[in-house]
Amino acid sequence: MPDPAADLNNLQIWRDAGIDYLSIDVGFDLLPWEQTVRTLANFRHWILSNSQHYTLVSSVAEIRKAKAEGKLAITFDIEGMNALDGRIEMVEFYHQLGVRQILFAYNRNNLAGGGCHDVETGLTAFGREVIDEMNRLGMFVDVTHTGYRTSMEVMEYSNRPVIFSHSNPKALCGHGRNITDDQIKACARTGGIVAIVGLNRFLGEGRTDSERLADHIEYLVDLIGPRHVGIGLDYAFPVDVKGIDRIISDNPQFWPKNEYPEGATTYSAPGQMRELAEVLLRRGQSEHAVRDIMGGNFMRLASEIWK
Repeated sequence: MPDPAADLNNLQIWRDAGIDYLSIDVGFDLLPWEQTVRTLANFRHWILSNSQHYTLVSSVAEIRKAKAEGKLAITFDIEGMNALDGRIEMVEFYHQLGVRQILFAYNRNNLAGGGCHDVETGLTAFGREVIDEMNRLGMFVDVTHTGYRTSMEVMEYSNRPVIFSHSNPKALCGHGRNITDDQIKACARTGGIVAIVGLNRFLGEGRTDSERLADHIEYLVDLIGPRHVGIGLDYAFPVDVKGIDRIISDNPQFWPKNEYPEGATTYSAPGQMRELAEVLLRRGQSEHAVRDIMGGNFMRLASEIWK
């Protein structure tokens, strides 16, 4: 969960894993919009103060430059439209601060559309305005955590590719936060990407190992082709996992008890990415496909969408 006081020295975990680019979550719908702004201010200040290892980027060219310099390239994302405070001009405000991806609804309904754990409302007039603005500015429109109807209507309405930044196929794990084959195929039709998430709750079987990640990737590859598949682990800083589980337990309106029973949330780690690539190659995926899945697809899409 984003926290203005988070110890960003933990970003070294991604550098050690050989990761070149990372989108950092700075807010989600449970939090007031003011906290999202505070978090953004804190994270930007820290990253700019540690420019020997990290750099804020706004283009694929800047990601490549950061990699050549041995730095981790960073942009920000927001999970849910509550951070806009009902004001369309906030989209450009966040874009100026480095946000390149906004998710529609975090589990619950908001002014823009419906969440995956709520009574479905569909895409609203405000939601359509937000899509228009995000398309204009060059941002990833993200429908992870979003309700079925809303996600399908977003993908129909947007004139740019739409992504599921961290969602798994419901066919392999029936959790209400996972997505159907219809949603997966609709995403691919927009030219977008479905990126798998590395949480035990969404991978199924209580697992987060690389073989299980590969199961989900291969399912997507078989359904929509490797060009539309990516990775969005949603890995949380290893500071207070019990705290995260307590937040889930204390907010059943966002995390219904029947979908999120008591028990630890565990994560696939960035350090597994090399092993995951090896598993995919061993299973017969081509080197070109694996490179695309491990980041090439998002690089291509960012070059098309970001401005």
